[in-house]
Amino acid sequence: MKIIIIAMALMVSPVVSAQSGKTNEATVSQPRADLNTDASLKSVAIHQEVDFKAGPKTLYEALLDSKQFSAFSGRPAQISRKVGSAFSLFGGHIVGRNVELVPNQRIVQAWRVVTWPEGVYSIVRFELKGQGSGTHLVLDHTGFPEGLRDHLAAGWEANYWALLRKYLP
Repeated sequence: MKIIIIAMALMVSPVVSAQSGKTNEATVSQPRADLNTDASLKSVAIHQEVDFKAGPKTLYEALLDSKQFSAFSGRPAQISRKVGSAFSLFGGHIVGRNVELVPNQRIVQAWRVVTWPEGVYSIVRFELKGQGSGTHLVLDHTGFPEGLRDHLAAGWEANYWALLRKYLP
């Protein structure tokens, strides 16, 4: 397994408006001198690459099926397979919306921990690439509040990759 963590300071606008629920495609802007002292507006990125023995279709299904996600994570999940629809993971600890879904290839979600400030969403992008009979998964997680990189990076390993390895064939 290869895990790469990239830290970059960025200025981030909310991805999904808390009032309208609509996605704002301009999620990352250039740092502004008048805002760069406000730590709540800075963020970092996580890039992880993980190999699974299961094929892309199996992995895609596990990530987007409520029953399978609940089974591998051990916690309740409610997930819809429609772009723009909401999801709730880990018993409501993680919530968001599906931004882009390309069956068996890509999942992009506006994603947030419920304890983050209201209206603050990050972007999680899963790229699934067939590799023989398995899958090479590339995760990019951007736009989360500064200071959470190490915690979230460890969370991906403990709450996704390790559990999926046990669950998938």
